[in-house]
Amino acid sequence: MRAHAAAALGNERVRTNIRRALDGLVVKRRAAFPDGDELAHLQEQGRAIRAHALSQLPELLEELERNCIANGIQVHWAETCDDANGIILDILRRKDARMLIKGKSMVSEELGVNAYLEGHEIEVVETDLGELIVQLAGERPFHIIAPAIHKDRRNIAELFKARFPDIPYSEDAEELTAVARCLLRERFRGAIAGLTGVNFAVAETGTLALVENEGNGRMCTTAPDVHIAVTGIEKVVARLDQLPPLLTLLTRSATGQPITTYVNMISSPRREDELDGPNEMHLILLDNGRSRIFADPELSATLHCIRCGACMNHCPVYTRLGGHAYGTVYPGPIGSILEPQIQGLDAVGELVDASSLCGACAEVCPVGIPIPGLLNRLRAEGVRAEPGSKVRGRGSRRRSKHALIWWLWVWFHADPDRYGLMSGLLARLRFLLPRRFSSWTRTRVFPRPAPKNLHRLAQEEGFADE
Repeated sequence: MRAHAAAALGNERVRTNIRRALDGLVVKRRAAFPDGDELAHLQEQGRAIRAHALSQLPELLEELERNCIANGIQVHWAETCDDANGIILDILRRKDARMLIKGKSMVSEELGVNAYLEGHEIEVVETDLGELIVQLAGERPFHIIAPAIHKDRRNIAELFKARFPDIPYSEDAEELTAVARCLLRERFRGAIAGLTGVNFAVAETGTLALVENEGNGRMCTTAPDVHIAVTGIEKVVARLDQLPPLLTLLTRSATGQPITTYVNMISSPRREDELDGPNEMHLILLDNGRSRIFADPELSATLHCIRCGACMNHCPVYTRLGGHAYGTVYPGPIGSILEPQIQGLDAVGELVDASSLCGACAEVCPVGIPIPGLLNRLRAEGVRAEPGSKVRGRGSRRRSKHALIWWLWVWFHADPDRYGLMSGLLARLRFLLPRRFSSWTRTRVFPRPAPKNLHRLAQEEGFADE
């Protein structure tokens, strides 16, 4: 991550773009919640709904499966990303589909489904404008709700000109959007299969709720003959009447809107008396480490996340580095606690240190995820696994040198005489101490011990007996 961070800090144009965009989202969110008491009530309500769902997760998932099947939706369980990709490929091959149109879905990014399907000679077309832009650029999403937030109009105009040389060059946002719309309309007309994510899955009714602003998600779910919905198992909620507060929190926290342009409630494939909709519908429920997270009473709060992105918009680290610096699908504060649990501390353990622990993320989280506390827990897991812990890669960040240093620190501080001896030696030898000490001094000046410690100063001032 250090190399990615250095590259991000050196790109002034991208830093300017993201700061301008994220500052705007922060202002809009603040305006969307003018009443602090109302916000606190909504946050508590959202937290309670998500906590209730997780407390009954196995039962709710079984209820969701029963009701979806009763509605005509085919349900598939995927333990790993490979399992989910295999299921998607089998569905497409059975329908002889050579192209897949996609609505915005972070879970599909988690699967790496684009590269997987393209490796099996199936074209994948992103239909969300931001996702299309990063797909054309060969990048991964920069932000979970605004994938191309790091690009300005000139970036996009140059990209479109390079990929579509017959299209007149323009930096006008409306013209660029119109170009994308024209390109995608032809794709919608010829698509056999569409894939989307799921914002919430309602166990009570077997309903999939999807929110969007562009209408492409609705096209992906209604125009093709087959609709494939992919979601993590944690997205389930118990009842339909729990959706309004969650949707209010999601849209206001994400973009400052009172509600998104499109709220899609999908409960079945097309019925005989309906004019549109897919003839076949599939729901893929992905685990990919979520069961392991769910099993930990403290870390299970990670699964409360509703993917609003508010923690990123307010994070002093993310707003200076941006999403690509993290090197993972989910960046920012939520990514720093989710990715190490999914991939393992041994693989991406650096992420748990990518935080100032200022608490801004926890303050704005609409469902009350205690991100700083979970970061500290994962930092501890990295060097010393808790009893009964199932965190992947636990203990992998422990270094014998560091353990010895801390053992010596404890040993010296546990006895007043030893502490006095050590502080005295450090004071006398302070000029011999190195100016550079590990990676800590790359961005800090190494503090030298004072020539006189507090006890000696007190003695000189006559306070020794007080």
